[in-house]
Amino acid sequence: MILLASPCANSQTGAQAIQQTTDQSVKCAYTAQEAASFLRAEEFAAVVLDQLLLDAEPEEAEQLLEHLGGATPVYVNFAIHGVERVARQVRAAMQRRKMQQEGARVYVQRAFRSELSETVTAMLLSCDMALSMRGVPAAAQEKLRTLHDLARELSARLNQTS
Repeated sequence: MILLASPCANSQTGAQAIQQTTDQSVKCAYTAQEAASFLRAEEFAAVVLDQLLLDAEPEEAEQLLEHLGGATPVYVNFAIHGVERVARQVRAAMQRRKMQQEGARVYVQRAFRSELSETVTAMLLSCDMALSMRGVPAAAQEKLRTLHDLARELSARLNQTS
């Protein structure tokens, strides 16, 4: 969902254009206080902020910006730009957000895979050392071999998805 914060009369038209361009529902707020209350109550993918609203209510606008959370802010000026241009700006911001999220997801997956791989390698080395020791009971050796085989299988799966 997208939040549109603008005191302009044509903000409803802008909301419709944004909704058509992004295929996301749009909620309108006509004051910074109203927008901040929406942000406290719900999660938004983007918040479209009309410069007129920010300039007219600077203190309230600052509080509004503190409540953005994970929403992508898109600064527009309905007094200068047409609704189609604003809708294109929002679509571009949403595409940038999607690319950034995908990049972050890939980074986290790689980091997790790397950490997991290090742990599996340590398990394999520990199993190898324990199996090479003399005097280890046969039942313990069997459990260590099973653990070693499982760790090797996990390592192979980690290497396949790299």
